Amino acid sequence: MSNLSNQKDLFEEKAKTWDSNVTADGLSASVSSSIIDNIPLNNKMNVMDFGAGTGLISSHIAPLVNKITAVDISRAMLDKLISKPELNGKVEAVCQDIISIPLDTEFDLIVSAMALHHVEDTEQIIKTFSEHLKSGAMIGLSDLDKEDGTFHPEDIEGVFHDGFEREYIQNILENNGFTDIKFFTAYTAQKNDKEYPVFLVTAIKK
Repeated sequence: MSNLSNQKDLFEEKAKTWDSNVTADGLSASVSSSIIDNIPLNNKMNVMDFGAGTGLISSHIAPLVNKITAVDISRAMLDKLISKPELNGKVEAVCQDIISIPLDTEFDLIVSAMALHHVEDTEQIIKTFSEHLKSGAMIGLSDLDKEDGTFHPEDIEGVFHDGFEREYIQNILENNGFTDIKFFTAYTAQKNDKEYPVFLVTAIKK
């Protein structure tokens, strides 16, 4: 794994118990099912899982594809991922900010779950995704629909967006050469007596 030695790992403590988090587990299972239902996976696909965390999405789709490159800026999360025997040989972990330091690989598919709101520049990260995809490749991005700011605690670090308007994401995708853009509601989180819908958007790079 490449190193991000100067950056604080905001998920170092969370990594220890992340897989037992009921919301994270339920959300990742539902998002993974939505990806599998709406993206034609095959055993020749090389996939990037952006913001892969401990591999909750990768674990579901790894048996259906050739290889997954799990990208995250949390070394603690990725350490948990590579410790999972079921991912051994199928998943390569890369601790790297791909906006600053792109990978020298083009992928058949990029998936991401609940990572976009942790990236300050949404337009730049989607542009970066496009640059990492082969022509005709697909994308499957999942995150919160626009919410009132109550999903995360007020004092949390590293959260730049209170979800997203679907039209906003669609416009960025269109501006970066994506077509056949489709939205699905993949999951609805229940928290603080409120409902927080989570979308999956799929699209094809021209």
